[in-house]
Amino acid sequence: MPLLASVAVILCTAMVLIVWSVMGGFLNMLIGSGRTMTGDVIITWPNAGFAYYDELIADLKKEPLVEAAAPMIETFGLIALPDGRKETVTVRGIIGPEFAKVSKYNDILHWKPIKEPMPKDEFREDPRLGNIDRLSWSEIYDNGLNLRVKDKSGEYKPAMVMGIEASGFNYRTPEGFYQPATRRQAMPDGTFKLIDMFLPRDGKILLSLAPLDESGRVVEMVSRNFPIANEFQSGVYEVDERVVLIPLDVAQEMLHLHAAKRIPKANPAKESASVGPTVLPDPNQPETFPDIPSVANLIDDPARATHVLIRGKGDMESTEQAIALRKRCEAVYAAFAERHAHHVPAKESIRILTWEEQNETMIGAVKTETALLLVLFMIISLVAVFLILAIFWSMVAEKTKDIGVLRAVGASGAGVAGLWVMYGLAIGLVGSALGMVLAFTIVHNINPIHEWLGMKLGIVVWNPKVYYFTIIPNKVQLDTAIIVFVFGVLSSAIGALVPAVRAALMHPVRALRFE
Repeated sequence: MPLLASVAVILCTAMVLIVWSVMGGFLNMLIGSGRTMTGDVIITWPNAGFAYYDELIADLKKEPLVEAAAPMIETFGLIALPDGRKETVTVRGIIGPEFAKVSKYNDILHWKPIKEPMPKDEFREDPRLGNIDRLSWSEIYDNGLNLRVKDKSGEYKPAMVMGIEASGFNYRTPEGFYQPATRRQAMPDGTFKLIDMFLPRDGKILLSLAPLDESGRVVEMVSRNFPIANEFQSGVYEVDERVVLIPLDVAQEMLHLHAAKRIPKANPAKESASVGPTVLPDPNQPETFPDIPSVANLIDDPARATHVLIRGKGDMESTEQAIALRKRCEAVYAAFAERHAHHVPAKESIRILTWEEQNETMIGAVKTETALLLVLFMIISLVAVFLILAIFWSMVAEKTKDIGVLRAVGASGAGVAGLWVMYGLAIGLVGSALGMVLAFTIVHNINPIHEWLGMKLGIVVWNPKVYYFTIIPNKVQLDTAIIVFVFGVLSSAIGALVPAVRAALMHPVRALRFE
């Protein structure tokens, strides 16, 4: 009977710790992924962008809390793939080396030389371990870092870096690495044409963007062919499937956000004046166009960016650190906006957010779901408390005469109760310890277990096309494990408490007469 109680404690503690570790790990990965692609704090004015961003970046870099800052443009685009498919994507214009300083761009570029295979790649089948025709992996990595590709004449041309899942020309093997995939293109006659290419070496993508005017209307569609320099794997499936990167200056040019001459805005006072009678032009006078300014009257319009990404110094793990960094960025931008009043968004209008604040709805939902699941599983875990209570109640009934003997030879009620509570604690210690071992084993091997279930039984619980991340979190936090362990031990002691009180209140003579 005590063994049954121990099994209940083992299962309950293991269940709570596994759920807490996976959901908590999911939340930590979600928050941590912000630094992978966007840094710690974002200053953004979507679509229209803001000018003098290079001056703002210089001001930010003077701050003690700021490690690095980099400009970015973000917009939506349409890509035409080599097999005829058209996909909508999020387009980000970046300066590769500068972007790498505020993010983990260096680490997430997928196609690069590696020396050791992935843990489950027993036969060293990862293509990055070998050589590649006409290029080297180091050259492909450098191309991706700088978003450029050398053409046949030896001149570098702007290039695109795609998310590893965006093109569909890669597939992820059960061992965890990617292989180039062959696609089928449907032909007009009903047949299929096989498209077999490795995009960072042979591929080109047609990208179409829609620059907007001040009212938000599309001015024109601008299309451009880009060779593929590399592909990135952020670990967030939605990003890997929907984001492509191009050079910042090219994005500015395609969206009409580059430095140029422009017509000055009309005088607001003149525009608001009352309109008089219509005056017909004199046919005897040469035609003039007073509303079209001469080249000398055009003004310089500086280049614009929609985002400035900031990375703080240190680990920036806590929310308090991120908020402190955001406040300093707000102060820097306030001074910047005052210098360029009426030419950049006012400090009250600009959006300055930590990555967590930018996605607070999604992160808050995950936190709520995690807390709800923990409450539900802890309620279920109370089964162990009542199971121990029932088992110990029965054991006290069976040991009635023994309790009477102890009381007859002078044992106190508190002493008898202490024996049963200590017995419950012993069961809790053993059960919780074994539950910890079971939970650690399952969480540490949860990805291989999940893949085995998928291959052998067809059970796919964690589909990367549904969930944000391509892997299941597999780390147990020490503080979480300690809380669950203590909870398991105390639950066992609480379950033994009522039977212990019953044993302590037994009358010695009546207990000795018990049949």
